[in-house]
Amino acid sequence: MIRPKVCSGLSFALLYTATLLFHTVLCHTAAAQASSGGGPQDNAAEQARVAFSHALPHMDGGNLKVTIVEVTYGPGESSPPHSHPCPVIGYVVEGTLQMQVKGEPKVIYKAGQSFYEAPNGVHLVSANASTKRPVTFLAYFICDHDTPLSVAPPENTGSGDK
Repeated sequence: MIRPKVCSGLSFALLYTATLLFHTVLCHTAAAQASSGGGPQDNAAEQARVAFSHALPHMDGGNLKVTIVEVTYGPGESSPPHSHPCPVIGYVVEGTLQMQVKGEPKVIYKAGQSFYEAPNGVHLVSANASTKRPVTFLAYFICDHDTPLSVAPPENTGSGDK
C-alpha cells in the first residue's frame, strides 16, 4: 500500500527552503551516526556538504509554500501516472526508487540521493525498484499558488520512450 504522509506545510521565503533541505541532510547524517554508534562527540570537527542544488523556476516569492510529503512504497508497489503542478525536490531516505518522467529515460535513485522534478512533468513511473524491501522518500513541494500537490496526467499521455 502506498502511504503518503504530509509532514508539514509551511509558508515562508525561499531562503528557508534551502535551510530546510540542509536540516534534513544533517538529521539524516545524525541518524546514521547514531545507528552506527558514532556521534558528534566522536568527530573533531563538524562536516557539511551540499547534497543537492538546482535552480527553481520563476516563482511569486510573496506566496511561497513548502509542503513535505513522506512517501513509502512497499515491495513492488508503485503509483499510477501523475503530474505535480509545482517543482519538487526529492530525497530517498531508504530503499531504491525507480522514476520516469515522460520524454526522459528511467532512473534509479538509492538511499541518500536527491532529485529534482520540474513542474507539470508527467510521471509515467514512480515505483519501488525492489520486490523485497520498501522504499521511503521525502518529496518537497515548493508552490507559489494554491493547487493540489498531485494531479492526473493529461489524457494524451503516452509512452516515455524517445
